[in-house]
Amino acid sequence: MELINALPEDCLSSILCFTSPQDACRSSKVSPEFQSAADSDAVWENFLPSDYRRIVAESVPALQFSSKKELYRMLCDSVLVDGGRKRFKLEKQSGMKCYELSARDLSITWSSESMYWAWTPLPESRFSEVAVLRTMSWLEIQGKINTQMLTPNTKYGAYLVLKLSDRAFGLDLMPSEVSVQVGNKEEIQNTAYLRRQRNSHVELMERLMFGHRTEALKSMVAGGGGEGRLPAEREDGWLEIEIGDFFTGEESEEVKMGLKEVKGHHLKAGLIVHGIEIRPKH
Repeated sequence: MELINALPEDCLSSILCFTSPQDACRSSKVSPEFQSAADSDAVWENFLPSDYRRIVAESVPALQFSSKKELYRMLCDSVLVDGGRKRFKLEKQSGMKCYELSARDLSITWSSESMYWAWTPLPESRFSEVAVLRTMSWLEIQGKINTQMLTPNTKYGAYLVLKLSDRAFGLDLMPSEVSVQVGNKEEIQNTAYLRRQRNSHVELMERLMFGHRTEALKSMVAGGGGEGRLPAEREDGWLEIEIGDFFTGEESEEVKMGLKEVKGHHLKAGLIVHGIEIRPKH
């Protein structure tokens, strides 16, 4: 250990650059020499994404930091970028990039028509406003992101972040279609139900009363015969439903991800759209 501590700080920093953020934090407890090297800008700039200067320049409000380690921690807490339309975050342990596209950054059919959709602020939202479905039969939501904005050679998952109001109806009468497409590759499709978890007694009553109609509607959707994905609760109080996953590779490709239910032709209401989150899938 004495021989290692005798190494120049820039040499220790060069070694720590080949580790992870988590390892660098651990090594800072070894000795004062290691702490100085582990806290250096040379080490933490290596852990920051290559486009961190653009992210800092786009941050809203502007970020104020005194070291690259402090900047790393701030990015792990997430920052708003692109005029507040996106939320950027680093995974704390790996340094991999995550994004959330706000509802305003999505393509939501007829969202500009106040008869069908309302745009409103919510205190629990990280964005300035969310989209609330009033009453409409056509539900179609799509987001886009370029793989160059993400960590290369990484498997990512895309998740619709949402809430369901107490007056929601018509959203789970038939399954919604969820899909992900990377570049010109084949679109990967699945099904999902926009509903809260329900107890077995309620589900049994629904099968008895609406079973035949539900099965008929399911048959209209590709893959609708399965159980379909359901929303899961998040730590931040919102719900999320998996749209699908994809692999970034190293080429620049556009990723399209979305959810739609356009075949039932029945009225729907009460869906609150926060955005689409794209994060590494472990």
